[in-house]
Amino acid sequence: MSTAGETANKETFKRFQSVTNTHDPELISQTIDEIVDPDVLIRTPVPVEAAGSQALKEVFAKLHKAFPDLRVTVEDLIAEGDKVVGRNRVTGTHQGEYMGLQPTAKSIVYNEIFIFRFADGRIVETWGVVDVFAQMKQLGMTLA
Repeated sequence: MSTAGETANKETFKRFQSVTNTHDPELISQTIDEIVDPDVLIRTPVPVEAAGSQALKEVFAKLHKAFPDLRVTVEDLIAEGDKVVGRNRVTGTHQGEYMGLQPTAKSIVYNEIFIFRFADGRIVETWGVVDVFAQMKQLGMTLA
């Protein structure tokens, strides 16, 4: 059975994913400022030089430029203690440069799993596994 803290953390996880689907840079930035610690430890390689919460803002700006219709759907959500694990389905259409690849107009669908650790109701650490191989295959960047 979930504790009140676990339930609140799950709601924050869903809020984070939901706001990224708005594609509104100001709302995304404001929400990140509210729910993510400025010095959040991001344990997943990201394609930006920034660190902390600023890195999250820049990652979503890049993703939304490359995939203007990017949509993250939370498929499963599990909370235990100070961590929330989400299995997400991501869809989008490649309309801008992405990882050195010029736009292909191809649609992609891939899965990702993220773990957020919380302290005092804020995200303080993240780990993520993104199916980059599926992305690359669908965009024609790999032969396998």
